[in-house]
Amino acid sequence: MQLFNELKTLGYKHIKADKKANEKIPSGIWLACPKCHQSFYHKDLGLYQVCPNCEYGFRIKARERLAWLVDEFNEDDAALKTKDPLDFPDYDKKLEKARQNTGLNDSVLTGTAKIAGELLSLGIMDPNFIMGSMGTITGEKITRLFKRATRKNLPVVLFTASGGARMQEGIFSLMQMAKISQAVQEHSHAGLLYITVLTDPTTGGVTASFAMQGDIILAEPRALVGFAGKRVIEQTTHQKVPNELQDAETVLDHGFIDAIVPRKEMKKKLAWLLKFHNEGTVANG
Repeated sequence: MQLFNELKTLGYKHIKADKKANEKIPSGIWLACPKCHQSFYHKDLGLYQVCPNCEYGFRIKARERLAWLVDEFNEDDAALKTKDPLDFPDYDKKLEKARQNTGLNDSVLTGTAKIAGELLSLGIMDPNFIMGSMGTITGEKITRLFKRATRKNLPVVLFTASGGARMQEGIFSLMQMAKISQAVQEHSHAGLLYITVLTDPTTGGVTASFAMQGDIILAEPRALVGFAGKRVIEQTTHQKVPNELQDAETVLDHGFIDAIVPRKEMKKKLAWLLKFHNEGTVANG
């Protein structure tokens, strides 16, 4: 004997699906992690803007990073702007949009900072400024960062986030690789510490130069780190590559990264490294 008639149950008789429910939910309330694909409430990102499931660090603006990273910060070279060396079509509009979006005149924020009482020269690349691409002013600001640090006998910490060289500036952009590398070498010859922190994404000419020249190379969890993109690799080699090929964890396994540090631990880790280096420098005269 059938005790219940399925068509007369509460679910069928009284409840009707609201086909427009999604339209009533404000955009941005629910987010999906691009790495683990877990969905979560937007407030669960927290102060550090990380996935609560896999600790992937979402792409944030340079000034947002300052809020939890440093105790003090004095910006340098804020007024420097690119002069559009190739007169590239609509480049000026793209630059202006990026400036309004980030509050920066180019893709890197530089200055002098303090972390737990340790003085340093700090650079933070912003992935929201034309994907953190490296232009002439990017190169000029990072070069000045290193030269200033060398004169003042300061360590450098540089957070990298870039899609590579900026195509709108052509060869002028590519020349920044050598220009910055020379300044990094002079800083190194002075016996000073250089720490790079690879964030998502660090690719192209930035990876091929100063991002991988640090004395200590750290990375955020699940950050994309590589030279060419996955699609370019597959088109060149005619082979399918794993999705995790360019994850920071894979790069760490192959010896190109020294440690992966979650954002909530980054300030403490950098403070320890800077203090350890400075005390060693004093002890050695």
